[in-house]
Amino acid sequence: MSSPILTMSGISKAFTGVQALLDVNFQLRAGEVHALMGENGAGKSTLMKVLIGVHKADSGFITYQGNDVEFNSVLEAQKSGISMIFQELNLIPHLSVAENIFFAREPLKHGLIDYKMMRREASKLLDMFDIDVLPTDIVNTLSVAKQQMVEIAKSLSFDVEILIMDEPTSALTDREIDALFVLVDKLKSRGVAIVYISHRMDELRRICDHITIFRDGQYVSNHRFNEISMDDIIAKMVGRALDNHFPEKKAVISDELIFSAMNVTRHGVFEPLNFDLRKGEILAITGLVGAKRTELARALFGADKLSEGEVFIHGKQKTIRSPADAIKAGVAYLSEDRKLNGIAVKMSIRENTTMASLDKVSSNLGIISNKSEVEAANQYISKMDIKTPTVEQLVGNLSGGNQQKVVIGKWLFRDAKVMIFDEPTRGIDVGAKYAIYELLDELAHQGVGVIMISSELPEVLGMSDRVIVMKEGEMTAMLNTADTSQEEIMQYATGVKNMFPLLEEAI
Repeated sequence: MSSPILTMSGISKAFTGVQALLDVNFQLRAGEVHALMGENGAGKSTLMKVLIGVHKADSGFITYQGNDVEFNSVLEAQKSGISMIFQELNLIPHLSVAENIFFAREPLKHGLIDYKMMRREASKLLDMFDIDVLPTDIVNTLSVAKQQMVEIAKSLSFDVEILIMDEPTSALTDREIDALFVLVDKLKSRGVAIVYISHRMDELRRICDHITIFRDGQYVSNHRFNEISMDDIIAKMVGRALDNHFPEKKAVISDELIFSAMNVTRHGVFEPLNFDLRKGEILAITGLVGAKRTELARALFGADKLSEGEVFIHGKQKTIRSPADAIKAGVAYLSEDRKLNGIAVKMSIRENTTMASLDKVSSNLGIISNKSEVEAANQYISKMDIKTPTVEQLVGNLSGGNQQKVVIGKWLFRDAKVMIFDEPTRGIDVGAKYAIYELLDELAHQGVGVIMISSELPEVLGMSDRVIVMKEGEMTAMLNTADTSQEEIMQYATGVKNMFPLLEEAI
């Protein structure tokens, strides 16, 4: 076995009130894909951020290519051959692909930027790895998948020796994931070492050679990927065996209608849709990318305007023209992008919990009561087992699973009657997923209407009672979950199922 290109030894890092890493060891070899696994908050991303100079370790040392190193910035690490592609892409949207790749180090001619050379060098890089974008493309016109490829090209422009990918496939389609893995194989064949952080275990089997497991900021174990089972990985990650991936359902479905949508339409986006939601039921909405599931959710919440249709809550018609109308009617929307639309990352748990219900913690003069806010935040920290040392912890410092719980707490404090969850477990580890599933079932048990948008078919089948399948803005099926399968759902999602009668007719 070759010598490690990177060794991290005894790395510890603490933030205010939180021990993020404690005496962690990690080794990486050239030409391998090495998975880092652990629950949210286990320390995976923090360890990599220590490596590239985002955070300074409290103790420990790093050896890279046989030399002791300590990078003071991301750019310093990049110049030494180590790049990290973050979950939140770090591109400048209004600039071109070439300008992003060579940002802050543009080639010069006579003291001016040589755009011709920059585009030529960018084109060579894109062609070398079959990245299907043009150097002149403006980044904000590209899909998320292509933007991610631009991030990779930017990293490769530094003659990268180590490439770190943090949840790289969370927003990609299956075809885009396949293209990414082809690129990963090319990098691996060139001797690039890849650190791959992901919760998608089915993907890891396809590309990873080794796995290092973390729990609660500490190193647990290291294995060759083909020598450990998925069940053992999960047990080591969470500290216990998860015999069931989904909780036993407590909620009992009644005939009482909580929510009804009648002929809801947004011209040019989705066709007239009709569906209802009963008390105790979890209703899933699924489909492929472009199915317009999120667009439907945004329209029901008033973030986008419905062209036609009516919405009823507990039998009463509600006019929803804005999110304020939706909140007043008792409808909550939990966006798939928590950091953009769900939480204020630079505000505390206390402030996030009450921000949609300031009237409930304010005096008649509109003065916010800190005491009332603290009581509300503590109530939901306890109720949902949010891992935090204090109500004053900044939400941006919490793990993804705990951030999701804060969002749920915010809407529970608002007394929401219907909650629309858009990809509620995206970017969340297996242990935290189970906790979110328990919360969804508990909400349904308490009589809250739960609508769950999800791309993960095992999640749809494991959590919902009925499932709406959408394709390009059209509802292609309403199925009882107990009577369907992943295969049938995919047939309706791709339109194949709708073709069967035509095929039979032709025969």
